[in-house]
Amino acid sequence: MVTIDEEMTRLVANTVRFLAVDGVQRANSGHPGMPLGMADAATVLWSYFLKYNPQQPQWIARDRFILSAGHGSMLLYSLLHLSGYAVTIDDLKQFRQWNSHTPGHPEYRCLPGVEMTTGPLGQGFATGVGLALAAKMTAARFNTPDFQLFGTHKIYAIVSDGDLMEGVSSEAASLAGHLNLDNLIYLYDDNKITIEGKTNLAFSESVAERFAAYGWAILEADGHDYQAVAQVLERAQNMGRPTLIITKTHIGYGSPNKQDQAECHGAPLGVEEVAITKRNLGWQAPHDFYVPEEVYAFFQERARYQEENYRSWQAQFEKWQKANPELALNWGKWQHQELTAEMEQSILSAVTAEAGATRALSGKLMQKIAELLPGLCGGSADLSPSTNTFLKAYSAVQKDDYIGRNLHFGIREHAMGAILNGMALYGGFIPFGSTFLTFADYMRPAIRLAAMMHLQVIFIFTHDSIFVGEDGPTHQPIEQIPSLRIIPNLTVIRPADAIEIAYTWLMALRQKEGPTAILLTRQKVALVERDSDCDVENIFKGSYIVSKEKSVLKLVLIATGSEVSLAVMTKVALGEFAAHVRVVSMPAREVFVAQPAEYRESVIPSDATPKVVIETAYMSGWGDVIPAPLLQIGINRFGASAPEKVLAEKFGFTPQAVIEKIKEWKPELIG
Repeated sequence: MVTIDEEMTRLVANTVRFLAVDGVQRANSGHPGMPLGMADAATVLWSYFLKYNPQQPQWIARDRFILSAGHGSMLLYSLLHLSGYAVTIDDLKQFRQWNSHTPGHPEYRCLPGVEMTTGPLGQGFATGVGLALAAKMTAARFNTPDFQLFGTHKIYAIVSDGDLMEGVSSEAASLAGHLNLDNLIYLYDDNKITIEGKTNLAFSESVAERFAAYGWAILEADGHDYQAVAQVLERAQNMGRPTLIITKTHIGYGSPNKQDQAECHGAPLGVEEVAITKRNLGWQAPHDFYVPEEVYAFFQERARYQEENYRSWQAQFEKWQKANPELALNWGKWQHQELTAEMEQSILSAVTAEAGATRALSGKLMQKIAELLPGLCGGSADLSPSTNTFLKAYSAVQKDDYIGRNLHFGIREHAMGAILNGMALYGGFIPFGSTFLTFADYMRPAIRLAAMMHLQVIFIFTHDSIFVGEDGPTHQPIEQIPSLRIIPNLTVIRPADAIEIAYTWLMALRQKEGPTAILLTRQKVALVERDSDCDVENIFKGSYIVSKEKSVLKLVLIATGSEVSLAVMTKVALGEFAAHVRVVSMPAREVFVAQPAEYRESVIPSDATPKVVIETAYMSGWGDVIPAPLLQIGINRFGASAPEKVLAEKFGFTPQAVIEKIKEWKPELIG
């Protein structure tokens, strides 16, 4: 039984809440209501339960704490400062200011102790499920009967009404219950207030019954009663199921005029209200951002205790290494998942020069990659027979059996993206997830956060064009390709054939500082006919010459994915004029843009040579990449339901149709 020092806990909680309030007030911007309301419960968690080491913030056995309600970021920053992390009072004073370490919402890598970027509601909740799953999978691989060192920690989060309203949380909670992730403990800040007013404006279901139906354990406590919070946190350690603690709180707690009011959710209290709130809670501070020496001393003692735990774990870890040398060697490799030159060559050697749907060709190659990289794990949103992403030599993760490498996400694209992010954050994994490209929109918030956090996550999107065929416009992605390309730090690759697929995977595996989206066809595509001296290594540069001109260059055809073969066939169909035509494949547009100007010029000249880009997608951004004169042959409307050959004819993606469009554009060019 945890013994709570009521007086000290109250002093700490008030220190936390008023550091937060002072930060918001100084910035004249932010969300003071949540930190005021959750300071008590958060203080109990950080003071008596959370396992961490400020001197070793990446310690694998630490508990993870996620502030899913990221708008209350000053609560987290205040706790990090007091707990001994490299977060100073000056950092707190610079809240929401230019180039500070304390942005408006927590940002991964901005401060030690911030486990992920939060703010978009529901994402922290769902990403925490990924962390919990990764912990279970790591434990299954490295624990032994004599040493239970891995995955024994907990994933804690503070979640809000807004988090629980977002659909991504429902998807993630459902999967967490199904997989029995009993290392999840979430504190629900049940304050009955959102921005527009009371939650009963739009939210009236029983959260307890809903989560119980998902398979979660439900506990409740008065969020301002230290002993009650401690008791439920203690019970939560061994519930045998993911646990939701419903903490009843008052938003803006202690503010005489703004407690329980929506007004304090997203606006400073105001100088006068801050002063009377401090008086109301007995906070006698000589100045703003005040921390009593007793509070620092309390956390210094807590840090010593945490350091002892860390040292004890390290001693056991060293014993584990000596007792299990092969596991220890694998552990070292697991932490880095490095792709050696020999492994790259092995992947390239596994490619067979054959025609086929790029989804199928990619699926074959993934089997070899999985053999080489044990951290490659993932699955699909109930679509692996179509996306070809099941790793055949390995089992699937299921309840209480986490040794597998295939994940059944169910039809939950929203949660899949966030869970993949959690696995990447945990470390040791190269997670992938797959679905149809048209459903990328369901995953966009998670993709965006992966790019923001510089996570190595591989998003595999198949059925990448109108050539999905008879399924019709609902399943034919038109705008998704350009919309993905505009996400900063996301590498979007659309390979044309088996050879480009091999290099695409190498690019994704090399990319350690951001996610990759691989776009693949449903339909079979021909093996691209390249010149005998074509340097395929230039695929790494995002664009390369597939077929050179044999005489004076008069036309450049540029294409991506399945349209590269179309460009080659168009060149052939031009007869004698083909000698003046260059064909360029551009699988990764933004990678090409990042190349030195000299290389870009060598592939696509900036002079007056006419250029034609061919892609079965909405034409957006090409004019920024390819110098004029430029003809864009794309599709700027939703597709239609028909066989793929009919669609190619109707939408003008045949060699003759392309030639006719070029003649209309430049009648003097071909004649």
